[in-house]
Amino acid sequence: MQTLHAQNRYEISSPDKTLKVTVVLAQQQLSYTISRNGAEVLNTSSLGLVRADEDFSKKLSILSVSKNELVKDSYTLKNAKRLLNNYAANKRIIHLQTPSKQKMDVIFQVSDDGVAFRYYFPDRDAKIKKLAEEKTSFHFFNGAKAWMQPMSVAKTGWESTNPSYEEYYKKEINVGTPAPTNAGWVYPALFNYKDTWLLISESGLDGNYCATRLKQNSADGNYEVGFPDQREAFTGQNVNPESELPWYTPWRIIAIGSLKTITGSTLGTDLAYPAKSNINPDLFQLGKASWSWIILKDNSITYDVQKKYIDFAADMKWEFCLIDVDWDTKIGFDKMQELADYAKSKNVGLILWYNSAGDWNTVKYTPRNKLNVKESRLKEFAMLQKMGIKGIKVDFFGGDGQSMIKYYLEIFEDAAKFGLSVNCHGATLPRGWQRTYPNLVTMESIRGMEFITFEQENANEEPLHATTIPFTRNVFDPMDFTPMTLNKLPKINRNTTNGFELALPVIFQSGVQHLAETPDGMAKVPAYVKTFLQNFPSSWSDTKLIDGYPGKFVVMARKSGNKWYIGGINGETFAKEISFDGNKFGGKTATLITDGNEDLSFVKSELTSNATIKITMKPHGGFVLVIE
Repeated sequence: MQTLHAQNRYEISSPDKTLKVTVVLAQQQLSYTISRNGAEVLNTSSLGLVRADEDFSKKLSILSVSKNELVKDSYTLKNAKRLLNNYAANKRIIHLQTPSKQKMDVIFQVSDDGVAFRYYFPDRDAKIKKLAEEKTSFHFFNGAKAWMQPMSVAKTGWESTNPSYEEYYKKEINVGTPAPTNAGWVYPALFNYKDTWLLISESGLDGNYCATRLKQNSADGNYEVGFPDQREAFTGQNVNPESELPWYTPWRIIAIGSLKTITGSTLGTDLAYPAKSNINPDLFQLGKASWSWIILKDNSITYDVQKKYIDFAADMKWEFCLIDVDWDTKIGFDKMQELADYAKSKNVGLILWYNSAGDWNTVKYTPRNKLNVKESRLKEFAMLQKMGIKGIKVDFFGGDGQSMIKYYLEIFEDAAKFGLSVNCHGATLPRGWQRTYPNLVTMESIRGMEFITFEQENANEEPLHATTIPFTRNVFDPMDFTPMTLNKLPKINRNTTNGFELALPVIFQSGVQHLAETPDGMAKVPAYVKTFLQNFPSSWSDTKLIDGYPGKFVVMARKSGNKWYIGGINGETFAKEISFDGNKFGGKTATLITDGNEDLSFVKSELTSNATIKITMKPHGGFVLVIE
């Protein structure tokens, strides 16, 4: 450690020296800037916390600053864009104190793909401390553009179910544009300044903090971290962070570089807590699932329809069948046991829906009030395990307050004890939880396919939306968009081609892909499309962005075994030709499935795999290419 005297400026660079953070104490306040390749990409931004008993944002002095230390981590993660993950960063700790000698550390870690920092109160105190405000900000230069999703206001929307991270991203807006409401903006938030892209999120969120967001107003492009609405609480409990000391806050993370760097970054899981030692990742299977409700809605939750969908999953070689709302009353526990036994005979696992319950919404769907009390939750999970159920889908959570975050984590941990995987809908962003809780297979946290089935305006927006979220929502965390319909939708005019839809399971990453197509619809597609979906991988060993631009188009390559699956989608209203070097993906054969000339049709062709590959995507069209 080195003691500070006159010096009040410290630097932390990435291992490859491309990124540099400069931390400055001026007028007893701490701030930071970020540069890339010698040019500043983030203006002077604030640091600090305000506790109810002490203000750690001003009148600060530096006790000491650690030397730069290289930290490394390696881990495997099946539910991600990459199986093997290696993290290396330079770490430096700023040790601070207030005039009353209360201590706070700011810990920086800078890797080749971004910057992470968090706060730490090192003192020991069993008395609960409460945070009133976080002063962290991200200050962008004039001329930067942003892709940001508004946070919905608590207790609004259908049956008061907001917030659910289900708004459309505002695309390429000027930094400093206020959010539509005082609820602010959600993570991840994407920014572009000159030739540099920056993606802001958080990770390492445990039960000791609330989930945060960016505040509504960002004068001069200075975005401040905000706490949730005070109504975003688990019944009768707290929203803002409180804890004994010592106390770590979550990491604030900023992926920085080209779009390929952003989409290739694993900062969101690199900084997440490692897998809980009492949860065995090998017990929880990833895969694909049939799901009747997405197209057929509530009336499909009957014994006969669900048996048909179990047969559908078995025929497609998919691992799961999801049975949705009101199964407990419309099918019943005895008949559900029959379905579970039948599914097991077909090598299909069942996932059952649950209402998160509580007083945070008015949704009547059942099962309800089974999970929000621990004793009841454990009893329910034990029953499901005995029935042979493989997973649960829990819906309609009530926000981002610390008490609600604890509720999520208790569900994950308790479900794991009974061998149950978890999928959350109407939910917050996972923030790397899939690493810490390997039984968390996916979370919605997106305006997905169900909205397309509800209203034409959502179908019209799909091309722009689907080409934005690979650069934002789905960069770090699995996303249950529930993609892919290859036929006509009831009462909705689709605005995408079949090639576009077929590419979505390649482009969107989710530990379980709940695919929207029906048995009757699948019977209409060519045999080679069905075969493609029967052999579709459950997880990926590597991911590369070939080309793209948020809101315009995406071409993504994902590897499984000795095959590369390449998917492309065109969000624009004119045809787009893309080309790339097939040699980079090895292989001897390249099979292309793209749009035919007839409505909702396909065409299959063989390409030369070791040459420049050129493909033309139709307006709102797409393709899949398998190289092996």
